[in-house]
Amino acid sequence: MSGWCICNYVLAKKYLIIKKHFMNTNDLSQLFKCLSEPIRLRILNLLLTHGELCVCNIVDTLEISQGVISRHLAYLRNNNILKSRREGTWIYYQIIEKDKLAHAIMTELKVNGFETPEFKIDLAKFSELQNACK
Repeated sequence: MSGWCICNYVLAKKYLIIKKHFMNTNDLSQLFKCLSEPIRLRILNLLLTHGELCVCNIVDTLEISQGVISRHLAYLRNNNILKSRREGTWIYYQIIEKDKLAHAIMTELKVNGFETPEFKIDLAKFSELQNACK
Protein backbone atom coordinates (compact mmCIF):
# COMPACT_ATOMS: atom_id res chain seq x y z
CA MET A 1 0.00 0.00 0.00
CA SER A 2 2.83 2.41 0.75
CA GLY A 3 4.14 1.95 -2.80
CA TRP A 4 0.77 3.06 -4.11
CA CYS A 5 0.86 6.18 -1.92
CA ILE A 6 4.38 7.09 -3.04
CA CYS A 7 3.50 6.51 -6.69
CA ASN A 8 0.34 8.59 -6.27
CA TYR A 9 2.36 11.41 -4.64
CA VAL A 10 4.94 11.43 -7.43
CA LEU A 11 2.20 11.36 -10.07
CA ALA A 12 0.32 14.16 -8.30
CA LYS A 13 3.50 16.21 -7.91
CA LYS A 14 4.20 15.87 -11.65
CA TYR A 15 0.76 17.21 -12.51
CA LEU A 16 0.92 19.95 -9.88
CA ILE A 17 3.85 21.42 -11.79
CA ILE A 18 1.97 21.21 -15.09
CA LYS A 19 -1.21 22.66 -13.60
CA LYS A 20 0.29 25.28 -11.29
CA HIS A 21 -1.21 28.16 -13.28
CA PHE A 22 -4.68 26.58 -13.40
CA MET A 23 -5.28 25.13 -9.91
CA ASN A 24 -4.97 27.14 -6.74
CA THR A 25 -4.33 25.75 -3.29
CA ASN A 26 -8.03 25.85 -2.40
CA ASP A 27 -8.84 23.70 -5.45
CA LEU A 28 -6.13 21.21 -4.50
CA SER A 29 -7.26 21.12 -0.90
CA GLN A 30 -10.85 20.38 -1.94
CA LEU A 31 -9.73 17.61 -4.31
CA PHE A 32 -7.76 15.87 -1.58
CA LYS A 33 -10.57 16.35 0.96
CA CYS A 34 -12.88 14.57 -1.48
CA LEU A 35 -10.44 11.66 -1.62
CA SER A 36 -9.72 11.57 2.12
CA GLU A 37 -12.77 9.59 3.22
CA PRO A 38 -12.89 5.76 2.86
CA ILE A 39 -16.55 5.60 1.82
CA ARG A 40 -15.96 8.17 -0.93
CA LEU A 41 -12.96 6.17 -2.16
CA ARG A 42 -15.11 3.01 -2.29
CA ILE A 43 -17.81 4.89 -4.23
CA LEU A 44 -15.23 6.26 -6.66
CA ASN A 45 -13.73 2.80 -7.16
CA LEU A 46 -17.15 1.42 -8.16
CA LEU A 47 -17.75 4.31 -10.54
CA LEU A 48 -14.27 4.03 -12.05
CA THR A 49 -14.80 0.32 -12.66
CA HIS A 50 -18.42 0.31 -13.81
CA GLY A 51 -18.97 3.80 -15.18
CA GLU A 52 -22.35 5.31 -14.45
CA LEU A 53 -24.24 3.74 -11.52
CA CYS A 54 -27.57 4.26 -9.81
CA VAL A 55 -27.55 5.18 -6.13
CA CYS A 56 -29.36 1.94 -5.31
CA ASN A 57 -26.52 -0.12 -6.85
CA ILE A 58 -23.98 1.70 -4.70
CA VAL A 59 -26.10 1.31 -1.54
CA ASP A 60 -26.62 -2.43 -2.12
CA THR A 61 -22.96 -3.06 -2.93
CA LEU A 62 -21.43 -1.13 -0.04
CA GLU A 63 -24.17 -2.15 2.42
CA ILE A 64 -24.30 1.35 3.85
CA SER A 65 -27.50 3.31 4.38
CA GLN A 66 -28.93 5.31 1.52
CA GLY A 67 -28.67 8.52 3.56
CA VAL A 68 -24.93 8.11 4.15
CA ILE A 69 -24.26 7.21 0.52
CA SER A 70 -26.35 10.15 -0.71
CA ARG A 71 -24.44 12.54 1.56
CA HIS A 72 -21.10 11.35 0.15
CA LEU A 73 -22.38 11.47 -3.43
CA ALA A 74 -23.62 15.03 -2.86
CA TYR A 75 -20.22 16.01 -1.42
CA LEU A 76 -18.45 14.63 -4.50
CA ARG A 77 -21.00 16.24 -6.84
CA ASN A 78 -20.77 19.63 -5.08
CA ASN A 79 -16.99 19.50 -5.52
CA ASN A 80 -17.26 18.72 -9.24
CA ILE A 81 -15.91 15.19 -8.99
CA LEU A 82 -19.23 13.60 -10.02
CA LYS A 83 -22.18 14.55 -12.16
CA SER A 84 -25.67 13.16 -11.86
CA ARG A 85 -28.75 12.65 -13.99
CA ARG A 86 -32.27 11.64 -13.09
CA GLU A 87 -34.14 8.87 -14.88
CA GLY A 88 -37.62 8.51 -13.42
CA THR A 89 -37.20 7.97 -9.69
CA TRP A 90 -33.54 6.93 -9.97
CA ILE A 91 -30.46 9.14 -9.88
CA TYR A 92 -27.34 8.00 -11.72
CA TYR A 93 -23.81 9.23 -11.02
CA GLN A 94 -20.61 9.22 -13.02
CA ILE A 95 -17.14 10.72 -12.66
CA ILE A 96 -16.36 14.01 -14.37
CA GLU A 97 -13.05 14.15 -16.22
CA LYS A 98 -12.25 17.74 -15.29
CA ASP A 99 -8.48 18.28 -15.15
CA LYS A 100 -5.20 16.44 -15.54
CA LEU A 101 -4.43 16.08 -11.83
CA ALA A 102 -7.84 14.67 -10.93
CA HIS A 103 -7.69 12.39 -13.96
CA ALA A 104 -4.20 11.15 -13.04
CA ILE A 105 -5.25 10.40 -9.47
CA MET A 106 -8.44 8.64 -10.60
CA THR A 107 -6.45 6.57 -13.11
CA GLU A 108 -3.99 5.59 -10.38
CA LEU A 109 -6.87 4.63 -8.10
CA LYS A 110 -8.44 2.49 -10.83
CA VAL A 111 -5.20 0.75 -11.82
CA ASN A 112 -3.74 0.10 -8.37
CA GLY A 113 -6.82 0.22 -6.18
CA PHE A 114 -7.78 -3.32 -7.12
CA GLU A 115 -5.20 -4.56 -4.63
CA THR A 116 -7.01 -2.87 -1.73
CA PRO A 117 -9.02 -5.51 0.21
CA GLU A 118 -12.12 -3.32 0.58
CA PHE A 119 -12.16 -2.56 -3.15
CA LYS A 120 -11.85 -6.27 -4.00
CA ILE A 121 -14.78 -7.10 -1.73
CA ASP A 122 -16.90 -4.29 -3.17
CA LEU A 123 -16.23 -5.34 -6.77
CA ALA A 124 -17.01 -8.99 -6.00
CA LYS A 125 -20.22 -7.98 -4.23
CA PHE A 126 -21.25 -5.76 -7.14
CA SER A 127 -20.70 -8.65 -9.56
CA GLU A 128 -22.97 -10.91 -7.48
CA LEU A 129 -25.85 -8.44 -7.32
CA GLN A 130 -28.57 -8.17 -9.92
CA ASN A 131 -29.78 -4.75 -10.99
CA ALA A 132 -31.36 -3.51 -7.75
CA CYS A 133 -33.21 -0.61 -9.36
CA LYS A 134 -36.73 -1.88 -10.00
